[in-house]
Amino acid sequence: MFDIVIVGGGLTGACAALAIKQRNAALNVAVIEAFAATDESQPSFDDRSIALASESFKYLSSLGLLDANNDFTAAIKEVLVSDRGHFGKTYIHSDEYSETALGYVVEVRPWGQQLHKKMATAGITLFCPDKVSTYQQQVDSVHVTLESGEQLSAKLMLVADGAHSKSLAPLHIHTHTDDYDQVALIANIEVAKGHNNKAFERFTETGPMALLPMTKNRYSLVWCVKPEQQETLLGLPETDFVAQLQASFGYRAGIFTKVGIRAAYPLKVGRPERLMHHRVAILGNAAHLVHPIAGQGFNLGLRDVILLEKLITEATTKHRDIGDVIVLNRYQVERNQDVDTVLWLTDALVRGFSNDNRAFALTRSIVLTAMAKCKRLKAPLAKQLMGNVG
Repeated sequence: MFDIVIVGGGLTGACAALAIKQRNAALNVAVIEAFAATDESQPSFDDRSIALASESFKYLSSLGLLDANNDFTAAIKEVLVSDRGHFGKTYIHSDEYSETALGYVVEVRPWGQQLHKKMATAGITLFCPDKVSTYQQQVDSVHVTLESGEQLSAKLMLVADGAHSKSLAPLHIHTHTDDYDQVALIANIEVAKGHNNKAFERFTETGPMALLPMTKNRYSLVWCVKPEQQETLLGLPETDFVAQLQASFGYRAGIFTKVGIRAAYPLKVGRPERLMHHRVAILGNAAHLVHPIAGQGFNLGLRDVILLEKLITEATTKHRDIGDVIVLNRYQVERNQDVDTVLWLTDALVRGFSNDNRAFALTRSIVLTAMAKCKRLKAPLAKQLMGNVG
């Protein structure tokens, strides 16, 4: 009998397991993950990088789950937001807000592998590789049968198995999604003279382009394009791809010299109609699909983790049932506003900046210019980037 079973051992699931276990050492925690962390086909630990807001980094650092001095983490000191072909732009610098950094860029594969090693030594039971075959919600527990035949039961089940979660179907929870008619092309790009820890968010007619600083004079590229452009860009020889990227982005970030492995992901926005069920809580990408613009995705999932850890710790301290409906309803109510805000913000940015209407373009330029001249006007965007929400 476990106290908590977590379905999904990607970044969100692993962070949830480690955070809960560190704050509640007596709890018996299990994680079910379909792929070994070292498996090259592990979809959660591919060649992508994620942007961590400064508040997210502080939380992870306080738990010893991330270190700014490792060889897969780079600081973001400054962000330049611009609109290609129009005069508007604004800078956001960490010094303006007395912060060491606005955020950090973390390579997913090495960090995910590190988190799995930490789970293995933290007293967390790993069922990996393995998958959930069926589960039944009972009055005082959830009973889980794995494909290996292993049978588990827990007071609380956390669903963190990603955007294509298969764990929601038995709960009859519908997830509404909208397609952006965009794909995110992902790659790591080397730059000739370094990046000075500067990130770029550039809006174009096909969607936003982001360059996030990485270690070893590299940028993590997120290039949103139309689906019909995907095959052409993925199939270009390296020199042709670099030339196409340089022509599309310009030279503000420097001269691009090399590109790593390229991949593409369709972009959608959506969320399930609820975040909890009887003895089940939903978190991470299973709980919200967010456009990568402004790098909010993992930060939103981590705030799910932070609240769940807090509520579980409170319940444990007061000797209450951690899977009780009161606990889970608090989780749903308190997360709804943040999730709604981020979904609205990212959706508005995508639709507003992907519109080439002249009136829209002029308005965008005026807003960006006003933000550049007035710290107070850009403060809300800066705070969202740094994770200072609520």
